[in-house]
Amino acid sequence: MSDSLEQICLSKGVKLTDQRRIILKVLSESKERYGESDHPDVDELYNRVSKIDTKISIATVYRTVKILEEAGILMKHDFKAGKARYEQILEGHHDHLINVKTGEIIEFVDEEIEMLKKKVAEKYGYKLVDHKLELYGVKKK
Repeated sequence: MSDSLEQICLSKGVKLTDQRRIILKVLSESKERYGESDHPDVDELYNRVSKIDTKISIATVYRTVKILEEAGILMKHDFKAGKARYEQILEGHHDHLINVKTGEIIEFVDEEIEMLKKKVAEKYGYKLVDHKLELYGVKKK
C-alpha cells in the first residue's frame, strides 16, 4: 500500500481525531495480523479497537466506518452473512470467494474470468465499466 490510511483520509478531507487514528491503525493492520481474507465487520473492528483504547465506543466505530465509506476509503460488502463487512478500497481490482460455512473470504484475480466478463458485456452491446463478483462455496473434502 503506497499511501497510509491516514494520508488518504487527509487527502480526502477526513478529520483525524485520536480515536479515528486508532481505528485507522487497526484497519491498516487487519490483513497482516488476521490473514489475507480479513474483512472485519463493525463488531469485530470494535473488539480490536477496544483492546487498544477502551474509551472508544461502538458508536464511534460505526460513525467512523460510515465516514470512511462515504469518503470512498472503505468499501462495504454484504456477503450474505447478515453483517456488513469492510475493506480498504485499493487500486487494482479483485473478486471474492466466500466460504459459506466458515465465513473465510479469499480475494483473487483470474484473467479468464476478467476476459469472460468483458465478452459477456460486448455480446449484449455494452462496454464494461465496473463490476463486482462474489462466489459462494464450501471447501471440498
